[in-house]
Amino acid sequence: MHARVLRYLDEVVRRGSIRKAAETLHVAPTAVNRQILDLEAELGAPLFERINKRLRLTPLGEMVLAHVRQTLREHDALRDRIEEFKGARRGEVTVAATAGLAGSLMPSLVHDFRQRFPGIVVRVVDLPVLEIIAAVEQGDADLGLGYDLPEVPAFRTIATSDWQIGAVVPPGHALAAQPSTMLSECVGYPLILPARSLSIRSILDDAFARNAIEVSPTAESTSTALIQRLVMLGSGIALLNPLDVMEERARQALVFVPLRDRHLRRQTLALVSRARGQLSAAAELMAGTVASALAALFAQAH
Repeated sequence: MHARVLRYLDEVVRRGSIRKAAETLHVAPTAVNRQILDLEAELGAPLFERINKRLRLTPLGEMVLAHVRQTLREHDALRDRIEEFKGARRGEVTVAATAGLAGSLMPSLVHDFRQRFPGIVVRVVDLPVLEIIAAVEQGDADLGLGYDLPEVPAFRTIATSDWQIGAVVPPGHALAAQPSTMLSECVGYPLILPARSLSIRSILDDAFARNAIEVSPTAESTSTALIQRLVMLGSGIALLNPLDVMEERARQALVFVPLRDRHLRRQTLALVSRARGQLSAAAELMAGTVASALAALFAQAH
C-alpha cells in the first residue's frame, strides 16, 4: 500500500517536473523529491534522466511506471469496492443450484444471509447440472452450485469439497447404530435411489458394478425430498449425500451412515462463477457466505 510514492511518481511523469507535480499534489517539492530518491535507492538505479530541466523516464523508469499505474488502477478499484461494501449493501444475487441443494442447504443459508444483509435480494433457481453451467456462462446466474460440475475453462472455482455418500435410514433402523456400512449390507433392505439423471446415481451404479452387486430399487426419484419422505415412512433406505438430509438429521428425523466401500468415490461439490469480469458486491458477499458455510459443514462432517 505504498500509495503516496506511487502517486508522486505518476504525477511527476505527467507534469514533467517535480515542482509542477508538487503544485498539483499540494505538497512541498522536497517531499516529492525525497520519495523519488528513496524509491531509486531502493531499486538501485535511476528512474529519470534530467534533460533541459525536464525529467524523462529511463528504461527502468518506464517499466516501473507501467507497474505503478496498474497498481494505482487496482488500488482505486479496491477503494470503490470497499466503499460499496461499507455502504447500504444493496443489490441482488442469483444462485443456480441443483434441486437437492436448493431444498436442503440453501433455505437456512439464505435466511441467515438476509438477516445480515437485508438490502440484498437473493434469487435461488434449481436447475439440472447442464443448465447451471449455461446459466452461469450466459450471465443469468451470478453463482453456480452443484455436484460434479464439468470443468469449464471460462469458470472460476470459488470453493470445492468432496462429500462421502452414505445410507439414510430412520432412527431405530438396524444400520442406524453403526459408524459406517457397506453397499453389500444396504442391498439387504429395500432401496430408494436417486434417478439415473442425477450425478450421484452414476457414482452408485459404478460402485455397484465394481462390487458385482445387482440392484433392484423399490423406488427412484429426482426429488430428494420425496426420497427422504419415503424413508421416514418406512418404505426402505436411501443412498444420499449428507447435505441432502442436513435438516432432517438436525431434527433427528433421519440418520446418515457413511459408506466405506473403496470403489465408491465421493461427490465433488463446487461453487463457481464466471472467470472473466468481477462479481458484484452482493454476489461477492453471497459467495463468501456459501464458501464459509460449506467449510463449516465439511469440518463438522469430518
